[in-house]
Amino acid sequence: MKHLKSLREFVDELARIGDLQQIEQEVDWNLEAGAVLRRCYDLQAPAPLFTNLTGYGDTGFRLLGAPGALSASGFPFARIALALGLPASATGQQIVETLVAARGRPGIPPVRVPREQAACKQNVMLGADVDLYAFPTPLVHGNDGGRYIQTYGMNIVRTPDGSWTNWSINRMMISDRNTLACLIPAPQHLGIIRQQWIERGEPMPIALAIGVEPGLPWVGGMPLPEGADESHFLGALFGEGIEVVPAETVDLLVPATAEIVVEGHVALPDETAMEGPFNEFPGYNAIEASPKAVFHVSAITYRDGAIQPVVAAGPPVEEDHTIIGTTSAAEILYLLREAGLPISSAWYNFEAAVHWLTLAVRQDWHETTGLGSHELAERIAAVIFHGKPSVNAPKILLVEDDVDITDLAQVVWAFATRSHPDVERGEFHYPPAVSDQLAVYLTAEESRTFMAGKVIYNCLLADLYPVGKRPVKGSFENGWPTEIQQRVLDNWTSYGFPAPGNR
Repeated sequence: MKHLKSLREFVDELARIGDLQQIEQEVDWNLEAGAVLRRCYDLQAPAPLFTNLTGYGDTGFRLLGAPGALSASGFPFARIALALGLPASATGQQIVETLVAARGRPGIPPVRVPREQAACKQNVMLGADVDLYAFPTPLVHGNDGGRYIQTYGMNIVRTPDGSWTNWSINRMMISDRNTLACLIPAPQHLGIIRQQWIERGEPMPIALAIGVEPGLPWVGGMPLPEGADESHFLGALFGEGIEVVPAETVDLLVPATAEIVVEGHVALPDETAMEGPFNEFPGYNAIEASPKAVFHVSAITYRDGAIQPVVAAGPPVEEDHTIIGTTSAAEILYLLREAGLPISSAWYNFEAAVHWLTLAVRQDWHETTGLGSHELAERIAAVIFHGKPSVNAPKILLVEDDVDITDLAQVVWAFATRSHPDVERGEFHYPPAVSDQLAVYLTAEESRTFMAGKVIYNCLLADLYPVGKRPVKGSFENGWPTEIQQRVLDNWTSYGFPAPGNR
């Protein structure tokens, strides 16, 4: 594992593999940067690093776009892999298995470093000097309600009794020079901890760390169980604690290498500020603003020439899909295996905008468990459809593991040819369970209550056919003798074809 300990080390790695585009031409933070970023997603282009933002050209501040999107390097999951300590060439299933393995290890807490060694303390704004507009935070989408400084940072909060520290990503919009308007959904861990502070009648201390070491946003988006500290899990992943330092004005520890740290308190619910609209991961233009929680900023610390990562949420594939999809698949796979179920792998096909989870089941599942497909689906539902893993699992596909579930074309083929179009065999429906509130198909009541129905699509064949009689995929690997396959592979370029691309 190669532990990249700062965003700057990550940027250097992107440059090394040809996955970074430094843009020195002046670009306006007002919509132009966001449009460039959206175009980069659409073309799977290198990550843009803006170095000359209108009105900020002499500050040295920079914007890094698409830090967790699909890569232009020839290895589509390179940005994910590098952030999690793996080679750029790692496959989706290798990434998921790495996260699953770390879930089985004890957490390693952060390591405090002296203040003078913490790069995030190079510059300090306190009190009346606080100015959120000092940074080139972009107006990303044409319909946004404001400039969103938090699209890829870490919100760090702790329960009043100090027993649980949570690191998460939730959007935050600049309201004025020293306040933010924040989306804090009640069922999310950030909302659960805020409720504890509300019950005490106190504002919630919070630190927003922007431009953190690259692995943190990934564990921040993972549906770890309530009470788990994401920083400890990242320590387990790398085998060493991340470096932290005390904040200036709140009793919280923040990443020592962060580019920007914004500190303060989230006010009690009787104080709100208008927030939104802001496009989100389902991929549609947002049109509504509403009153949200207020974050009063008491301090900002930042590095010289700070780099601010930014995400342009919208249609696939962007960071909402890669982060939530990859880490949720890993957590769900871990839980299903802990329950003794015969699951080979799990994957959210990014193109489905985190609305569609595919599970690969061992081909011998029927013989080894004695279960029928409906019974197996019931056991899977019992594991997934409660708690945080349920949030982003509205639709689940079950297929045998002769299908590469990270290949969308294979998943579509399996779904189309193996799922019976009826509710007795092909679709198993389940009562409302915890769900994300942003899906456009939800009713107003479902969105308000964070509760909606679930469905499992059954694409399993093993309980329909006896052993030896099951349909076999007519693939290159299954359709020709091994020696013929090898001859074709050895002679591929001799035939005049280009060498196969890396994937």
